[in-house]
Amino acid sequence: MNILVTLNSNYILPLKVMLWSLFFNNPNRYFHIYLMHSSISGEELDELQRYVAENGHELVEIKIHESYFEDAPLIMHYTKEMYYRLLAYKFLPANLDRILYLDPDILVINPIDELYNTDIDNYLYAAAYHDIPVKEINKIRLRAYDMEAYFNSGVLLMNLPLQRERINEEEIYAFVEKNRNRLIMPDQDILNALYCKEIKKLSEIKYNYDVRYYYYNKILSNGEINMEYIMCNTSILHFCGKRKPWQRNYSGKFHALYKHYEMLALQRRLKSQDIFSCSG
Repeated sequence: MNILVTLNSNYILPLKVMLWSLFFNNPNRYFHIYLMHSSISGEELDELQRYVAENGHELVEIKIHESYFEDAPLIMHYTKEMYYRLLAYKFLPANLDRILYLDPDILVINPIDELYNTDIDNYLYAAAYHDIPVKEINKIRLRAYDMEAYFNSGVLLMNLPLQRERINEEEIYAFVEKNRNRLIMPDQDILNALYCKEIKKLSEIKYNYDVRYYYYNKILSNGEINMEYIMCNTSILHFCGKRKPWQRNYSGKFHALYKHYEMLALQRRLKSQDIFSCSG
């Protein structure tokens, strides 16, 4: 399986945790991890190479020139590297036909085979949108009045051949320049404004579960989507928002689970038994 990550040095620790959770919960899969960056040091890259190799997988470095998106707006905790996923098709090997982009603030808690093999023949991407009442606001803010959903860009299954045909790099730059004062979640705003009609909808509960809305989803489902349901049926937990589980002041419903994975990731130990068993 091909996995894409784009980040700077500040996110190396979360990346290790995310990758460990991916490896642990997909024990029979071999992963090619493509890392796009512009500033990670050689020493840090060597350590990441060892980390991935020790867990039985491969890390492929793709260094992006500093000139790409050098004038794009950066807001709060967002970094320039977030934009690289929009042009991933340009930098990835030409023989790749699909790749799954994952944010580093993610835990993979169940297999991702079904997600990775989703049929996207006629779509640029597959992604989930969080069913909360912000769609109309984003329509007005981005002047995309026919937007049907506002997709989260933290989990993106990419159809690379179709992207090479249809995505116009200059169109992206032009949109950024024209709308720089409206971009709140920059790369995500661009993705939705330009390509929302060419994104296949994925289940947010299964493939991009926003941990901030645990109680909201539980109430909305009349209690069905509870902790046991998530642990048995959700593949990806996403720690969206400014506050992150590796920060000292974080507190959230899945904080203890994240810290457990973090501890195991730093110990670099893969165990044969499951962390959580749905059977008992």
